[in-house]
Amino acid sequence: MHSFASSYARIAAAILLPASLLLAADVDKKFHNAPASAQAAKNPYAGDDAAAQAGKPLYAKNCLSCHGKLGKGTGNVPSLVDGKLDSVKPGEVFWFITRGDKDNGMPSWAFLPASQRWKIVTYVTSVLPALNAEPEAAAPPPPDTSTSKLNAPPPPPPFTDFRYEKPGTFRKITVNDLPQPYATQSSNNGPALVARPENVWPVALPGFKVELYATGLDNPRTLRTAPNGDIFLTESDPGRIRVFRGMTGDGKPEQSAVFVSGLKHPYGLAFYPPGPDPQWLYVGNTSEVVRFAYHNGDLKASGAPEHIADLSPGGHDTRAVVFSQDGKRMFVAVGSASNVNDPDTHPEEKNRADILVCDPANCQLSVYAYGIRNAGGGIAVNPETGELWCSVNERDALGDNLVPDYITHVQEGGFYGWPWWYIGAHQDPRHQGKHPELKDKAIIPDVLLQPHNASLEFTFYEGQQFPAEYKGDIFASEHGSWNKAVRVGYEVIRVPLHQTGHASGEYEDFLTGFVLPDGNVWGRPVGVTVAPDGSLLVSDDGSNSIWRVSYAGK
Repeated sequence: MHSFASSYARIAAAILLPASLLLAADVDKKFHNAPASAQAAKNPYAGDDAAAQAGKPLYAKNCLSCHGKLGKGTGNVPSLVDGKLDSVKPGEVFWFITRGDKDNGMPSWAFLPASQRWKIVTYVTSVLPALNAEPEAAAPPPPDTSTSKLNAPPPPPPFTDFRYEKPGTFRKITVNDLPQPYATQSSNNGPALVARPENVWPVALPGFKVELYATGLDNPRTLRTAPNGDIFLTESDPGRIRVFRGMTGDGKPEQSAVFVSGLKHPYGLAFYPPGPDPQWLYVGNTSEVVRFAYHNGDLKASGAPEHIADLSPGGHDTRAVVFSQDGKRMFVAVGSASNVNDPDTHPEEKNRADILVCDPANCQLSVYAYGIRNAGGGIAVNPETGELWCSVNERDALGDNLVPDYITHVQEGGFYGWPWWYIGAHQDPRHQGKHPELKDKAIIPDVLLQPHNASLEFTFYEGQQFPAEYKGDIFASEHGSWNKAVRVGYEVIRVPLHQTGHASGEYEDFLTGFVLPDGNVWGRPVGVTVAPDGSLLVSDDGSNSIWRVSYAGK
């Protein structure tokens, strides 16, 4: 649930610019409309090793909770390494962070001494890239002890936080439950990941068993079960796709391989054509859809990727891909580039916050549904009804309990509100008076989830292992909040579809325990798929693992 603008601002807690630069009228459209004169600001500590090392504790205090110890980000929080800052001039960063962008969740950091801000930037640009090149760089960051606010009173029902998440608890949020904007302050409470203690394990209902399926992964994200039963996984940061085959008696894969590497932040995976004999594996990279020739049983790509379609790069960089049941439509989700920016005035938001569609035989993308802030984390076709469904990260910075994330079936041509409206006819106060003609067009989603919990991939349970009541239900990953005073999410939920293919608004906590009692986070669910034996597999880019949930009986 993290826009590029809001998260990038927290790189550093950066720099104070002279007022003359801040007030300059000349505008560079390449970086947040920064004045061209800001590009001329020079880092007084450039090349100063001592200053770079002095920036380390400043980075740890002000930036680590969002961007991580190594600056790689997590989920939708962008990386500061791997060339991400190569084209950004220091003065532009200074200007943007000094100015702030409250609507996108970024405060102004002008209160920090300029010398401290320059040292942070020096650390980010010179030390972090070197750290990422060292094998020992993967050591876990120190615990986050700054923002948990664990003594806060319980949130008003039906809202909750991690302290009250418990498997088997059903929740239902309705339109009438929504508070007024700014009923509470907007929080900056990103997690600093810690190592999972040896005695800590994800928590499921009695009768379910949780095991480690795979460990030692690198940014594991989307999971997809191939028609022949192989399990495919994207490792987004290193640009790899892995494949796992078979299952041992203790719930581990019998075989694993790297299907392909060298991709550009892969996320979405889809086999085509639908059915038992696919010929292609489609991959949603951050800036394009590509495909690889594929036949059942392939453990390694047999050729180079074939370009299918260009996508708007950056911003929310997850690109989910799925095909209609008849194979005649390919759907691709592209998220916003911000938290609230108006496409009317921000060109970078045009052709974003949409679910796109094309004919796979001749892919010319067009808009299938719009006003969907970020469904890039998850789209899927309901095997019962054939309907397209999506999982959406809604906007932040309106308070702890606005705006709910959601899971919903998607109406063709439907408008879901972003950025002017939310959850039906509720106008975002930051766009007061804009687009009144869309007020009554904004669709209320099927299932409202906890605000800020970052709902990502989901699957429809078609296995035989779980009790019959679970048949056809949705299992969805909630990656976890950064914009709530006490954390929420960091779990897997179940959305009952009542063997009808339709939701009635409620959801159930299913797999919890990824946050420690002290508020520190060790795990963050992302991908969800059903293994051939009917167990549920969940990727976790916090502990770099895959968890297996099986049913062992009463």
